[in-house]
Amino acid sequence: MRKVVINGIDTKSLPKLTQCECVELLAKTKQGDKDAKDKLVIANLRLVLSMVQRFSSRANSDDLFQVGVVGLMKAIDGFDPKFNVRFSTYAVPMITGEIRRFIKDGTGIKVSRSMRDVAYKALKAKEMYELENSTAPTMMEIAEEIDVPLRDVVCALDAVSETVSLQERVYSDGDDGMLLMEQIGDSKQSEEIWSTDIAIREAIKNLPDRERQVLNLRYYVGKTQMEISKSIGISQAQVSRLEKNALGKIKECL
Repeated sequence: MRKVVINGIDTKSLPKLTQCECVELLAKTKQGDKDAKDKLVIANLRLVLSMVQRFSSRANSDDLFQVGVVGLMKAIDGFDPKFNVRFSTYAVPMITGEIRRFIKDGTGIKVSRSMRDVAYKALKAKEMYELENSTAPTMMEIAEEIDVPLRDVVCALDAVSETVSLQERVYSDGDDGMLLMEQIGDSKQSEEIWSTDIAIREAIKNLPDRERQVLNLRYYVGKTQMEISKSIGISQAQVSRLEKNALGKIKECL
């Protein structure tokens, strides 16, 4: 990575942590070790810089960097090893979210407070669902979770979102990096994912009838596992098992 200086910090000289070192420092931070937290912040400033570079044309880089560091510290405070994900995977949405909020608060495009509240609740519900189930929820499930009409949820999320490519690299540090599509779930179609969509459809055709039926009701109709169990007359546990088996087979085909 080229040399970049923000707020007097030469990011090229920042230390790097191995995964083991990161886990160890996170554990110490949870125990109240301030030095460990400081080391985590400094070692992950490159991650903040990667996010800042995406939005540098929309606001002052120094301001974005400071806001990004706030997001990084929130990620450190909120991270739990039980999430079973790398810290960087958890931190990227936190940092990006903090920067997006800063930019939106400073732009001329205003979203009503009530709509922003709905969007915030929806995003939190989506985040918690993904952490608990390792899969993205449907819009209907989010609406049911926060007890808000589906249309209001869709409008609120659309109001606070911006269009980006799923192939956009949101973090890069040598061989270590990740694409936006690795961070979020999105049902919108684009030229970049047409080939994947075709492959998935072919894989679904080879599934047993019952597994194919469950996937159709779950992801195309948008029913919950409980609704599917009542619809086809089996237990929710069986629905969950059929869904998991079907997704596993599709992954193998891909």
